Amino acid sequence: MRYRRQLRSRIILAFVLLGFGLTALFAWATNWTRNRVENQLVEDVMNRNITEAARQYEQNPDNPQFAVDQIRAYVYTADKFDSVQVNWPEWYGLRDGIYGMTGVGENGEPFAYKLAVRKTPTAWFFLAYDMSQATRGEQQFNRAIYASVFLFTLLSLVVGWWAASRVMSPVSELANRLKQSGRSSEPENLASHFPDDEVGQLAEALDDYAERLTDVVQRDREFNADVSHELRTPLAVIKGASELLLSRPDLDDKTRNRLLRIQRAEQQCTDLISALLLLSRNERGHGATDIGKAAEQLLDAHRAQLGGKPLELRIEGERGLVVDAPEAAVAVALGNLIGNAVKYTTQGEVIVRLGPKAVEVIDSGPGLSAEDAAKLFQRGYRGTHAGHSQGGGIGLSIVRRLCDLYGWEVSVRPGEPHGVIATLAFDATSLRTT
Repeated sequence: MRYRRQLRSRIILAFVLLGFGLTALFAWATNWTRNRVENQLVEDVMNRNITEAARQYEQNPDNPQFAVDQIRAYVYTADKFDSVQVNWPEWYGLRDGIYGMTGVGENGEPFAYKLAVRKTPTAWFFLAYDMSQATRGEQQFNRAIYASVFLFTLLSLVVGWWAASRVMSPVSELANRLKQSGRSSEPENLASHFPDDEVGQLAEALDDYAERLTDVVQRDREFNADVSHELRTPLAVIKGASELLLSRPDLDDKTRNRLLRIQRAEQQCTDLISALLLLSRNERGHGATDIGKAAEQLLDAHRAQLGGKPLELRIEGERGLVVDAPEAAVAVALGNLIGNAVKYTTQGEVIVRLGPKAVEVIDSGPGLSAEDAAKLFQRGYRGTHAGHSQGGGIGLSIVRRLCDLYGWEVSVRPGEPHGVIATLAFDATSLRTT
C-alpha cells in the first residue's frame, strides 16, 4: 500500500512538473519574444523620428524643440551644448544610440523612457519616448502570464490525478485479488481477469510463481508427513521394546540405566518430531502442559546423563504454571535451554526458576559475550565457548521458531557475576494457574 501510494504520487508529480515546466518555458519564451519585438518596434520608430527631427531642424532652425507623436524631441545647437549638462546631466555624456532611462515626473513618481541620441558638430538631437504605458502593459501581460502558468499547472495536477488513477486501477485490482487469493489453500488464477498488457503479464508471472510455490509447499508438507510417519514407527518399536525389557526383574543396574537412557532418547526424538511437524504446518497445537512437571522431567533426564560431572540441577519457584500447548513443544523449547546450560557448565549448578508468567534457566557457566547474545538464536550459530562440542547450532533456532508460533518470548542475558540467564516468557492468553 505504501509503495502504491508512492507510485501514484510520482505519476501526479511528473504530470505537475511537466505541465509547470512546459508552461513556464512557453511563458518565458513568449515574454522574451514580446519584449524583443516591442523594443525593436520602439527603436525603429525612434530612429525614424530622430531622422525626421533632424530634417525638420534643417528646414526650420528657429524651432529647435517640438513633439512628434508620443515622442518629445530636443535640439541643441553648438552654442547650447553646455546647457545639456545643466538641464540633462545624464544625457550629456551619451553617445549616439538608443538608451533605456528612468526619471521622476511632475507628481514625483518614477517613470521609464527610451532616449535616442544623435550628435553632430552643429546640433545634438535627443528624442525621449515615454515607456510608462508600455510598462503598464508589460505588467498586465506578466500578470496574465503568471495566471496562465498557475492555471495550467493546476490543470496538470487534475490530469495527473486522473491519469494516475487510471494507471493504478488495474494494479490495485491485482493487489486486491492477490490478497484475497492468499486466504485460500488453492491460489486463484489472476491472468484471466486482466487484458494482455503489462499488468496482465505481471499477473501471469504471479500465477506461475504461485503455482511453483504451491508445489514446493505441497512437497514440503508431504515430506514432513512422510518423515514423521516413518520415524514414529521405529520409535514406537524402540519404546515398546525398552518398556518390555525394563519390565524384566532380572536386569542388572547397568543394563537398566542404559535402557532408561534409550527410553529418554526415544521420548526426546518423539517430542522433537512433533514440534517440527507443528512448525512445518505452521499451526498451534493445544494441550495443558504443567511447566513445573515438564521441567522436573527434563532435569531428571539430564541428571542421569551427568556421568560424575560436579553439577547440581534443581528447580525453584512455585508450581502450578500451566500453558496451553502440547508437551512436545514445551519439552523442546525448555529442553534446549536446559540442555545448553548443562552442556556449557562444567561445575556449579543449573537452576530452573518458575515464575508466574515465565521460567528462567540460570547456570554458573563461563558466561556470554554481547556478540553471542545477539546471534545465539540464529540458525547454525555456535557460541564462543562451543569449542569441539557436538551440535549444529540449530537447537536455539528451533526454540525461536516455536516462540514465534505460540507468541512466546525467549531471551538470554549474562548472569551475575558469571553464567547465563535464559528466560522463556509465555503468552498471557495461553497461561493458566492451578
